[in-house]
Amino acid sequence: MDGCRDANLQALAVLDEPTRRRLYDYVIAQRAPVSRDEAASALALPRNTAAFHLDKLATEGLLTVVFERRSGRTGPGAGRPAKLYRRSDHEIEVSLPERQYDVAGHLLAAALEDADASGESPRTALERRARRYGETIGRAGGDPLRLLEDHGFEPRSEGTSIGLANCPFHALAANHPELICHMTLSLVRGLLTDDSGYRAELDPQPGHCCVRLEPH
Repeated sequence: MDGCRDANLQALAVLDEPTRRRLYDYVIAQRAPVSRDEAASALALPRNTAAFHLDKLATEGLLTVVFERRSGRTGPGAGRPAKLYRRSDHEIEVSLPERQYDVAGHLLAAALEDADASGESPRTALERRARRYGETIGRAGGDPLRLLEDHGFEPRSEGTSIGLANCPFHALAANHPELICHMTLSLVRGLLTDDSGYRAELDPQPGHCCVRLEPH
C-alpha cells in the first residue's frame, strides 16, 4: 500500500499552505456546497486565488466538485450550472509506522455477524475471515514478501527466517494479544502460497509482529 500512503501524504501536505487550509476549513463547515465567489467573499480573497486553491483541494481528493443551478430554474435560459465544492467522501488516513485498524474493524465486524448467524465462536469466525482476507491478498500474485511489505508488515531477513518488524494492528494486539495475534496468523497463512517457501508461526517478540515466517 505504499502508493496509497504516498497519495495520502501528498493530499495532507496540500493543507500545509495557509490559504488552502482556510478554504478547506470554510468549505467543510458549511451545510451546503459553496461556490468560488462565496468562498472568496467569506475569506476576503481574490476570486482567482480562491478558485486555484479550491481546484487544488479537489484534485487531491479533499473536496468534491458538484454542479448545481442555484436559481432552481431548468431548461433553456436557465444558465449554466454553478461549480460548487463540498467535503469529499474520500477518507484519508496516514500512520507511521503503518497501521490498518480499518482492516481489523471490518474483519471483527464480519466475524461477529458470521458467529451470530451460525452459532460458532466469534474467534473461529474471525480466524476464518482473516484467512480468507489473506488469500484475497495472495491471489493478487507476486512475491509474498512484497505483498507483506505493501500491507505494512515490514518483513526483514533474520537468518533463514523472516521477521515482521511492524504489526499493522499494534494497539489492538497490545490490549488483546491472544485474539489479534491469532487473527494475524490466519491472515498471513492465507496470504502465503504453497510455493512461497515459508510457513507462518506465532513467535511474539518485543517490537515485532507476533508472527514469524520460517522456511518449509
